[in-house]
Amino acid sequence: MSKKAFVALVTCFNEDETINFEATRAQVRRQVEAGNNIMCAGTNGDFSALTFDEKVKLAEAVVDEVNGQVDVIVNAGMPATFETLKLAREFDRIGVNAIAVITPFFIACTQDGLIRHFSTVADAVKTPIYLYDIPARTQNHIEPETARTLSAHGNIAGIKDSGGAKETLEAYLAVARDVPGFEVYSGPDHLVLWSLQNGAAGCISGLGNAIPQVLAGILNGFNTGDIAQAERQQALFTAFRTDLYALGFAPAMVKRALYVQDASVGASRQPALLPNAEQDAEITAILKRFDIIAGA
Repeated sequence: MSKKAFVALVTCFNEDETINFEATRAQVRRQVEAGNNIMCAGTNGDFSALTFDEKVKLAEAVVDEVNGQVDVIVNAGMPATFETLKLAREFDRIGVNAIAVITPFFIACTQDGLIRHFSTVADAVKTPIYLYDIPARTQNHIEPETARTLSAHGNIAGIKDSGGAKETLEAYLAVARDVPGFEVYSGPDHLVLWSLQNGAAGCISGLGNAIPQVLAGILNGFNTGDIAQAERQQALFTAFRTDLYALGFAPAMVKRALYVQDASVGASRQPALLPNAEQDAEITAILKRFDIIAGA
């Protein structure tokens, strides 16, 4: 079975910080044309700054624009199980391909609490659920043994690992090897090819917003057996990641790198990092160095 790349799609905003749905749809089309699948309302999509109704409308717009051409995953995770359930049921109604559930944030959870949380959501919908681990942002980590326990649930299809540690990713992959049908999607952009080679079902990438063809090139090379191509594209992806992320918080840098290419994506909602001219100049220089935009 071919491995899949999902892009954790940015949410585009107008100057007054309302969602720019037309610009967001344009980004969906750009990713579909590159051959990438879509995850919306994730970390790179400013999900924590969106209201309940906006997330529902965003999911509806993305599913409508995709029109079955690629898969769509939507993140329903919120601090409380109550609201997570409400969102998951809305996404279930809309007809997304899968629902990601980020670990609760602000509320400290035990592993037993996480098992209850994810199981309750998975019980309530027909759409497959993917666990979403990003402890740097939520302060709650899904231990590999917890993932193993949850993998026995008939409607929990896998996990998205955005922890950044290869050791944790390896532990999740060990669960996938032991549990048929349980999938691992890697989040760290420098580990895309490594994760594919070690049994991941695919990746969910933030950096792919800025350079979608490179991400698609890694997957295409791997899926067609052209590992040399996949290695070249991964090396380019990693080098771009290293230079861009050296400038600041990764999602903010990705959004700004995209903004420099296409201002219609807008800035992120406040209190996100405000861009400045010096940083924009550095981002522009990186984009020129990697031939993403034309040089002077």
